[in-house]
This record gives sequence, C-alpha cells and structure tokens, in this order.
Amino acid sequence: MTPAPPRVLIADDQPDVVDALRLLLKAEGFAVSAASSPAAALAALDAGEADVVLADLNYTRDTTSGHEGLDLLSAIRDRDESLSVVVMTAWASIDIAVEAMRRGARDFVGKPWDNQRLVTILRTQADLTRALRRSRRLESENRVLAGEPSAPAIVGESPAMRRILELIHRIGPSDANVLLLGENGVGKGTIAKALHAASGRRQRPLVTVNVGGLSEGVFESELFGHVKGAFTDARADRLGRFDLADAGTLFLDEIANIPMALQAKLLRVVESGEFEPVGSSRTKRADVRLITATNADIDREIAGGRFREDLLFRLNTIEMRIPPLRERRDDIPALAQRFLEVHAQRYRKAIRGLDASALHALVEHSWPGNVRELEHTIERAVLLTAGHTIRQADLVLRTPTEARTLLEDMSLEDVEAFLVKKALARFDGNVSRAADALGLSRSALYRRMERYGL
Repeated sequence: MTPAPPRVLIADDQPDVVDALRLLLKAEGFAVSAASSPAAALAALDAGEADVVLADLNYTRDTTSGHEGLDLLSAIRDRDESLSVVVMTAWASIDIAVEAMRRGARDFVGKPWDNQRLVTILRTQADLTRALRRSRRLESENRVLAGEPSAPAIVGESPAMRRILELIHRIGPSDANVLLLGENGVGKGTIAKALHAASGRRQRPLVTVNVGGLSEGVFESELFGHVKGAFTDARADRLGRFDLADAGTLFLDEIANIPMALQAKLLRVVESGEFEPVGSSRTKRADVRLITATNADIDREIAGGRFREDLLFRLNTIEMRIPPLRERRDDIPALAQRFLEVHAQRYRKAIRGLDASALHALVEHSWPGNVRELEHTIERAVLLTAGHTIRQADLVLRTPTEARTLLEDMSLEDVEAFLVKKALARFDGNVSRAADALGLSRSALYRRMERYGL
C-alpha cells in the first residue's frame, strides 16, 4: 500500500511566499494547506490533522519581534505535543531561534530558504510526527492489553466543566497535591482518576482510601501498615496504603471527617513523607502524589476547630471545586446518553436513546444526588423500559419528599428484597458479585434469595 503523502500546513501572511512554498512542496510530493494568520492556522488544525507545520514568526500586527509566531508555536504545542513545528522568519537572530526551540520548535529556517534543505527538514519532521503518533497509539493499546487503567472519559461541554478539564490538562502532569471540593456524587473520584492518568505516575498504582470511614483504632494500620505482633490481631506484617501507593498516587476521600487526633499523624507524613508502621521503630519513606476530597465546607470546619489549617495548607496546593449537576445542565443529555450506552450493554438491551420528553425531564430535575443519581436513574430506566427508546415514564423521577414517602411505606423485608433483586439484576445473576456489593457472604445471600423466592 502506498503511504499517504506528508501533510504540511504553511502559516504565513505573505501570498507570494505561500505560493512559492506551495509550488515547491507539491512538486516534492507533499499535501499542502495554508493559513494567513495564527488564528487561521489553529482553525485549520482543528479542522484536519497535519504532519508538520511550517510557521512564519512575524505577521501583519507585529512584523519584527516574532511574538505572534512564538505564541502560535506555544498554542500548537499545547494542543498536540507530537506535531512537529518548523519556524521561519526573515528576521532571523540567535535570540529568537533559541526562544523558538525552547518553546518546542523542532527546527528553524530563515528567509530566503534553501529549497533542498527545507524539503529535507519538512520530510524528516513529518516522519517524526507520524512515528510519535504510532508510538503513542501502540503504548495506549499495550496498556489496555496489560490491563492498566486508562483515563476515565469525562463528559462535559459546559463552561464549568471546560474549566475543570483545562485544569486537569495543566496540573495533571505535575506532582502537586490537589484538594477536590464538591457535593456528594459530583464525580470527585473520577476527577482523581483523570489526574492520575494524566500524570507521569500513571503506570504506578492509584490507591483510594475513604479515610472518613476509618476508626481511630485502625487508622494508622490502614495508612501506615503494621508489623506482626503490634496488636492482638496482627498475625503478620501488613503494608499500609502509603507503601502501596509509593511512586504512584494516593487518593484520600472524605478528608474532612478525620478526627483531630488523627490529623496530626497524617500531617507529619504529608510534610516529610516519613512514617513508622504500627509496632515498628523503623522509619519508612513513601513518594506519593496526594489527592484529597471532601464534600464539607472546609473553611467552616477550620473555623469550628474541626480541621487543622496547617494540614489544609499541605493538601490544597491546587484546589478544584467540582460543580454540582444543577450548575452544568448543558451536560445532562450527553451524560445520560453515555450512561444509557454503558447500562444497555451491561444488561444486553437494544435501547438507542431517550425521547424528547425524557430529555426535558432530566434537564429540569434538581439532581440532589448529582451525577451519581443521574447514572442510577438511567440504569433503572434501562431495566424498566420495554421499547428501544427511554420515555419520561421510564425514568421514575421523584422529588425528595416523594422518595421519602415511598421508603416509609415499605417494610424492612420489602426494602431488603428490593435491594437483593437490584443487585442480582445489576450483576446478571452472578451471586458472588451481588453478595460482595451487598456486603453479604454467598450463603447469606442464598438464604435471602430462598426467602424471597428469587
């Protein structure tokens, strides 16, 4: 199969220069497109992929400093680090060449150019772009085949979520500690996974702990580990979560629920990376990137003496507030469709989408449980609908008052039977997985199945 010709985008505001380059490069087998301004060049890249960009550094707004071209170079590199950019200017100087290379240019040519040298540079850089893109695709495929977690798909086109996605792109590659703030169900765990996947630690573990659910008696053992004989049930050495997350990321959820007495113990390891397993006098170190989350008003917790201000300063190098679903209603249709596809596949149902009345009801609902509630609603609708399209009646949306009334009208046995049925349906009748989800042993679940005739 004949390989596709290398694609070059010329960014230059001088028509005679563009015409000369177009004639030269087409004769050399390149597919050529052109743009007369930095904005037009970025728009052209959005519309179609290029293998190399040949960009002038000076345009009509500023014909000598090169600032417009350098800004264009930075913008291209921000969008696609694998794309080769070769810069060109009639005002060549050592300083501007150094600055262009510092910002990521792969090569630099002056005007007038040497035809053969320019063609060689562009062909080499186009080949490099293609090789880098192939390598990244193979790396991604290998991670999937090896069972490594990939970055979670975050659905969000609203202005609020665009800001979150931009932050993930900017701070994900760093090792900065991040504090995630937001109501229950907004997706703080998903954001933590995305930050880890965007980091240089992505091939190392992401370890998640709900620290708010740890009692004082097990807090140190869970986080720092213990040695055999440290306490009555310590029958063997046990690694803590800091050990398990070494060189990776540690996500501590519900951080504001840690008792004050335990916050001091956490502060020490956050500050120094040092800790001792319970029952050991040997100091260990762990290199972790720390992501924490809470749905509490952290400033109010500090003012009330329930959270240490010095610990907050160590945790919130970067602070991200995840918006509730009611503040990003533009994202609801896309989120609903995504959840529909996931659950339709899980339950093997041929459901194509939601009708207009269902979408309107979803957008108008208050969503006190945020994205988590939306997913559960769509999952329930997938189970209930008998057709190929989800209707408003399939959603069974209730106000909080209606939901409380329904629960109050049910007996304890009714509630238990409902939860057992839901778990079994969710896991396609797999008793082991349903039992795990319900916090029961297999034998306990079988007894309940017999009791309720399931």
